[in-house]
Amino acid sequence: MSSLHLINHPLVMDKVSMLRNENTGNKEFRELVEELATLICYEATRDIPLKDVEITTPVCPTTCKIIADKKFAIIPPLRAGLGMTEGILQLLPTAKVGHIGLYRDPETLLPVEYYCKLPKDIAQREIFVPDPMLATGGTACAAISVLKKHGADPSHIKLLCIVSCPEGVAQVNKEHPEVNIYSATHDSHLNDHGYIVPGLGDAGDRLFGTK
Repeated sequence: MSSLHLINHPLVMDKVSMLRNENTGNKEFRELVEELATLICYEATRDIPLKDVEITTPVCPTTCKIIADKKFAIIPPLRAGLGMTEGILQLLPTAKVGHIGLYRDPETLLPVEYYCKLPKDIAQREIFVPDPMLATGGTACAAISVLKKHGADPSHIKLLCIVSCPEGVAQVNKEHPEVNIYSATHDSHLNDHGYIVPGLGDAGDRLFGTK
């Protein structure tokens, strides 16, 4: 059963279209990725539990809703996930930020881990893993495996993507069926080089100007 949640909002679709354009420069690309991360996180946090608190307005006492005592963590796989982190922090400014260093071997397309730094209480946190491109699913699955190894509850992990494809979603569902995926758009397939079609190219290169 698919865990994919597509965010079909006009603002999201408009910004994704601008991201896809090969003429969009690095500065605008970074800004769009950050804005999309905020919008995706907004949808991914709809199920955060609330609790009642008593406050006094300038008019009278009243009962209001606030977020219950939840701790959050944002764990971007390096490097492309960094581009989404600030956008998520706009909504969750108290979240702890960890990092998992992974790169995709160009020959095998498999992820290679080279760095990991997580909050010590990662097992007690609701975790958001931002990864702009869910292509083969290798990087996302490897990052989630690292989190599980450090005690994270997989049912408390959400994968936030800008572009996904069937191959990547299937791989995450296979390896980590408890994890929900939130994506701005879902493309048709991977090409022979492991790139999403039509996609938007290499998100890391376009974020950091290394293409």
